[in-house]
Amino acid sequence: MRVQSNKLSKALMASGLTRDQLAQAVERTGLSGPRARRAVNNWLAGSDHPRCKAADIQQMAGALGVQAKDICLFTSMVRHHRGSYRKARLVADLIRGKRVDEAINLLTFTTKRAAVNLKKALDAAIADAELSDADVTALYVVESRVDEGPVIKRFQPKDRGRAHPILKRTSHLTISVEER
Repeated sequence: MRVQSNKLSKALMASGLTRDQLAQAVERTGLSGPRARRAVNNWLAGSDHPRCKAADIQQMAGALGVQAKDICLFTSMVRHHRGSYRKARLVADLIRGKRVDEAINLLTFTTKRAAVNLKKALDAAIADAELSDADVTALYVVESRVDEGPVIKRFQPKDRGRAHPILKRTSHLTISVEER
């Protein structure tokens, strides 16, 4: 779960609460007083520092009088996917903007290697949305992003004492779903 700053600020305006009142609602162990105010200001500005936990989103939603699904985005990541980011982006571009059931069908029948891990990430994001009582039939893939990961470097010995590099690329897959 990630809080969306634009939806959070709209809900804050509609509820009539101040930022300080919202910070008091979010207070917990390790996040109290001025730290809570700073955290709420960062979340409203679009920064996710300190990391907004699911319990924080639930508390903010309760204080604002909305449901958690109305102010958050359900995100899942697969890090260190053993495949090139360029090849994985081809599959990620297929499902961006599609309904969740349509995206699952595309990923199930796509023969690309990255489709397996993208489907795992999509299933995890859907499960996260179900826990927050989101309507699964109304979920859409808002974000499907593939970032470059670390490169595993190996060398192949060749003739006359030479060595040719072998670059095994990895990537980070990110899928976000939202209820429309």
